[in-house]
Amino acid sequence: MKQHLHLPRRRFLALSLAVAASPAWAAPRDELAQRILVTWHRLVLELVRHTATYSPPVASRAFGYLGVTSHEALVAGNPGLVSLAGQVNGLSPAPQPSGDTDPATALHYALSAATKVLFGNTGPTGQRAHAALTDQLGAQVADGLDPALHARSAAHGTAIAEHILAWAATDGGATIDNMGFPRDYTPGTRPQDWVPTSLVRQQQAPLLPAWGQNRLFVMPSVTACGPAAPPAYDETPGSEFHATALEVYEISRNLTDEQKLIARFWSDDPMLSSTPAGHWISILLDIADRDGLSAEVTAGVLAKLGIAQADAFIACWAAKFEFNLLRPVTYIRRVIDPAWEPLLITPPFPEFPSGHSTQSGAAATVLTAIFGENFAFEDTSHEDDGFDPRGFSSFHAASEEAAMSRLYGGIHFRFGNQAGLEQGRCIGAFAAALRTEA
Repeated sequence: MKQHLHLPRRRFLALSLAVAASPAWAAPRDELAQRILVTWHRLVLELVRHTATYSPPVASRAFGYLGVTSHEALVAGNPGLVSLAGQVNGLSPAPQPSGDTDPATALHYALSAATKVLFGNTGPTGQRAHAALTDQLGAQVADGLDPALHARSAAHGTAIAEHILAWAATDGGATIDNMGFPRDYTPGTRPQDWVPTSLVRQQQAPLLPAWGQNRLFVMPSVTACGPAAPPAYDETPGSEFHATALEVYEISRNLTDEQKLIARFWSDDPMLSSTPAGHWISILLDIADRDGLSAEVTAGVLAKLGIAQADAFIACWAAKFEFNLLRPVTYIRRVIDPAWEPLLITPPFPEFPSGHSTQSGAAATVLTAIFGENFAFEDTSHEDDGFDPRGFSSFHAASEEAAMSRLYGGIHFRFGNQAGLEQGRCIGAFAAALRTEA
């Protein structure tokens, strides 16, 4: 029977304890490779929520590079797989091993090396968890393996990670200063321009205004899926803009318990969750466990999903700072009700389009292309945080609920959510078209 190392999310210290207490596990090498892949990604879900600089865009970048690393570590010697080199922007062919490699060993050392660098600024507990997982899974992949094969496979995995990390270092997003908030910022002067919605001094400037300039993974440009402009700004009662703001206001005053639950379930706040991108990675990992997916299939899906989400945040951020639109809380307090409070805390960056909606639309498009329409699943991403699992009849149904959650939370206009979903579906199609299998 397969075992899976589930890393509890309720307390971060449990990561180290779970790793240390996990029993030795003898299994066929293909099952061991899948265990390696899923376990490392579950650790990364925790590192995201406990590494201060990992805002949603930064987290999506890490998932993109880890997905590519996972896939490329399995390509050598496997005629059924196709490298992403030449398919994604700027990735050259990976170094080749001098002989046969063991997939589980190559995968383990690739993910260990990549995670150590991508999360080099995580805290001491995260660093201990990384070291413990490296040692424990390292012992498992070495058990019963020819020493020469082990050494060659470990060296190949490390070389793959170094190759991917060198590529990542040139994308524009490798260094995050001041948590992503610029030290100098000139605000817009138009009435529709974004203004700070937080009293936190650091957040008087918006998060990562230059993120949209980062190198894309697969899209040809950030404008390839650019949204149409939002409705013209207008404070006149009866205007389209006023009406959509009034909708946010009226919904917020009459929220049902279910709507409040949906808003909080999809909130995915940094430092309190694995972020929106991590939410969809968690969904995929649960499906991989439930359906017994192979390491080759899971790695290919992780690569496409991670690429879609990373590109979604880059393109969405480019659009956000092109339109620089104010948030509902600013407009409603200015025009409708000075005392209004939304259910959720408004994020510190422009409204249009919705980032959560964009990446959810991209994720749903990739997963639907792989698993099919009407693929039912259960989302347990926040079970350890006290939320019951939510069932969905399809990935698109989940993405549409994620988009609506931002309206229920009072932090987005409906048009921002709809534009995000449409932008994300376009972005997801680019990632879904990548070839990972021969």
